[in-house]
Amino acid sequence: MKRRFAAALLGGGLAGVTGWDLLQRRHTILRNYPVVGHLRFLLEAVGPELRQYIVTDNDAERPFSRDQRRWVYASSKMGNRYFGFGTDNDLERVHNYPIIKHAAFPLPAGGGEPGHPDPAVPLPSAKVLGGARGRARAFRPASLVNVSGMSFGALSAAAITALNKGAALAGALHTTGEGGVSPYHLNGGELVWQIGTGYFGCRNDDGTFSLPRLIDRVAATQSIRAIEIKLSQGAKPGLGGMLPGAKVTPEIAAIRGIPVGVDCKSPAGHTAFRDVDGLLELVETIAAETGLPVGIKSAVGEERFWIDLAARMARTGTGVDFVTIDGGEGGTGAAPLVFTDHVALPFKWAFSRVYRVFAEHGLHHEVVFVGSGKLGIPENALLALAAGCDMINAGRTAMFSIGCIQAQRCHTGRCPSGVATQSAWLQHGLDPAVKSVRCANYLATLRFELLSLARACGYAHPALVPPDAIELLDVDLKAVTVDRLFDYRPGWGLPGPADAKALSALMGGLPGL
Repeated sequence: MKRRFAAALLGGGLAGVTGWDLLQRRHTILRNYPVVGHLRFLLEAVGPELRQYIVTDNDAERPFSRDQRRWVYASSKMGNRYFGFGTDNDLERVHNYPIIKHAAFPLPAGGGEPGHPDPAVPLPSAKVLGGARGRARAFRPASLVNVSGMSFGALSAAAITALNKGAALAGALHTTGEGGVSPYHLNGGELVWQIGTGYFGCRNDDGTFSLPRLIDRVAATQSIRAIEIKLSQGAKPGLGGMLPGAKVTPEIAAIRGIPVGVDCKSPAGHTAFRDVDGLLELVETIAAETGLPVGIKSAVGEERFWIDLAARMARTGTGVDFVTIDGGEGGTGAAPLVFTDHVALPFKWAFSRVYRVFAEHGLHHEVVFVGSGKLGIPENALLALAAGCDMINAGRTAMFSIGCIQAQRCHTGRCPSGVATQSAWLQHGLDPAVKSVRCANYLATLRFELLSLARACGYAHPALVPPDAIELLDVDLKAVTVDRLFDYRPGWGLPGPADAKALSALMGGLPGL
């Protein structure tokens, strides 16, 4: 009897679906293939997962390959990061493949045991943040690897808490993202407060910038160590930001000062300044009022802005304390496909062009350069440091360390790992107490591997690795060193003598400096 009832219920359900499919007009597939056509949409919905786990090989996936994710997961859990039986990359048919040239007489390793890098072992920034311009609260960051800007709202409360606690455990900086300083950013990690075009946390009621509110926020939050004015980011340059209304909860609305449940769009450009002169005036005003180092973050498009900025800084002696360059391959929670794929230069092109402009004006030793955009993997990070970066920001790889599985559902609010969602149910499985330790482990492991690579090359600190120590392989057995590829002059890409001497002291006076 029960079986007959179940069969009748199933048959009735299928009949109902069939009738609906035949009568609806939105989907041709369903009208032509009722019931069965739903399998197509199901397979399309789980396509990324099928490719991720079944179809693709270890290096085929984008934006991060299976091997890269495995390395981050193993690092965060202090697991086995070793891979057996040699490389599975076809080195004779690669494009822009970095090869690090080891020294015949390498330096001893450091930074913890190979299987257990120690988060307490620092690897400091190559330069003092705010030191060149004498900011009252200048400091040398204890970690050259830090957590990139990801807003509360785009990420869940549990995720932000885990990242901030992890940064605190690893002695790293945590950039807030343009969504402002939330309570979840206040778990011990030192902050770089990112201010975007929406001026969240320092805005007037009409959305314009408020210097008094910025000053009050800095005074009330001792963990804010620097301020970053975001001009643009790699995945959506020139577009502004968008937090879908589904993610604008009452809590987020209160933090940002915006309506509940309404799409929150940051303008494409700033209203507090309209040109280079206005930008530098604002930078100097904020630095004078707070004593903090002040910098900018930007993707790279037209070159004229950077030429004008460097020229004005060289002429007046004023300027930004740091520049964060985001590559066009950087990540975001949501953006139009054409912007993520085709707007803004990738990191190698972007950073080298900006660095050359500052170097040609004699400013490359005065500005702290921060790299962002898929640099949370050791070989990419070392290349960026050899090209002239003083620090590295890790975003999506830091997300991997706290549980992200690259489901690419960030824009839907239905992130299955609870990282990029405001769903209480989806984020309840993300335990900040556990994941913060994993984030710290990942940051420590990346530092350890950078230090190991540097010492294999004969240098005591990764920032001292010169650009000619890395070659990029291409097909037909061709290769080019980073300095030749970027058209660098001798000495470019390296810290100045004073910073090199300071690094020597900080790293125990080891040779190779």
